[in-house]
Amino acid sequence: MATPARALTNPSHPSTNLSLLTCITSLLQTLDPQNPNPSNLSSAPLNQFSPHLNPSLVIQVIKSQPNPYHALFFFKWSSNPDPNPNNYSHTHNCYLAITELLLSHSLVSTASSLLQESNRLYDFMLGRFITTHGRRGDIRAAIDWFYKAKSIENGRCLFSYNAILGVLVRANRMNLARAIYDQIVKEAQVNPNVWTCTIMIRGFCKRGEIENAKKVFDEMTCEPNLITYNTIIHGFCLKGDFDSARRVFGQMRESEHCLSDTVTYTTLIDGYCKKGELKEAMECMKEMGKQGCEPNLFTYNALIHGFCLSGHVSEAKRMLTRMRLNGVKDNIATHTAILKGLCIVGKADEAVKHLQDIV
Repeated sequence: MATPARALTNPSHPSTNLSLLTCITSLLQTLDPQNPNPSNLSSAPLNQFSPHLNPSLVIQVIKSQPNPYHALFFFKWSSNPDPNPNNYSHTHNCYLAITELLLSHSLVSTASSLLQESNRLYDFMLGRFITTHGRRGDIRAAIDWFYKAKSIENGRCLFSYNAILGVLVRANRMNLARAIYDQIVKEAQVNPNVWTCTIMIRGFCKRGEIENAKKVFDEMTCEPNLITYNTIIHGFCLKGDFDSARRVFGQMRESEHCLSDTVTYTTLIDGYCKKGELKEAMECMKEMGKQGCEPNLFTYNALIHGFCLSGHVSEAKRMLTRMRLNGVKDNIATHTAILKGLCIVGKADEAVKHLQDIV
């Protein structure tokens, strides 16, 4: 059997939690929580671990259990251990860990009952149920949980609003997402935050409805974050509206709370390359370097693809060399672009040789 807890005499030692985790997990494997009876389900052996309980250990044990019923059994015991010399009690993150584990195993009713019994079925947790159903493609259940959240929280449920909007945007249900967003604004029970607006902007950009995305962006009552800016810039680039993209980029640069990153510059570079404006793309690349943003695989691939589509294969190959010298590894997309470029300029023999080289 695993080393007893009393042998772990130094609770401050870095290896103590790991040793306790191994001991507790080994003990839990001997239990059968799905078929409870006095002979196979006694919590008495766990009592030796009571003095060592802390939120970090509890979360580690929960996340380490392949069987969710073992995790649940341990969670319920540690919520009221006997004895409890250090007055241990679960934190928010402990409840979040067990909820996430149960939901990942589709034990929705079990998770719901646990949170109801402990009076923890509030907005943030309800949002997790909505998101879980959305990821499984069960939009109806996600909507049902959203209205349950509205009922429980009397409409003051921003996490749940954001969760259902995220589910609907991913499912391309923008009409319903817009109706719920309008409901938030009309009822004024909660104020849309940066994530509410960013989700809606992403949804509108995804459908090519850039004017609607711009309207949400312009009417934001909170400060946009990096993801908000990158999303709307990407939307403008997809539409070929580079004046608006640069305007928002300039607004971003003026913000004290938000710095442009590699994604921002790559989005602009990709847009310019697709439009054939390679000079502007390279200017953007230079500006990127001045700001201390390192180009990544997507940045280089966007430029290589742009050069190849315009028939500048030599420039594309120079960019490939530069990419490798900067420690960025090329991929299939890089070489597909070069092969396409060689074919465009009529260098089929060179394309065949290049293909043989990559193989």
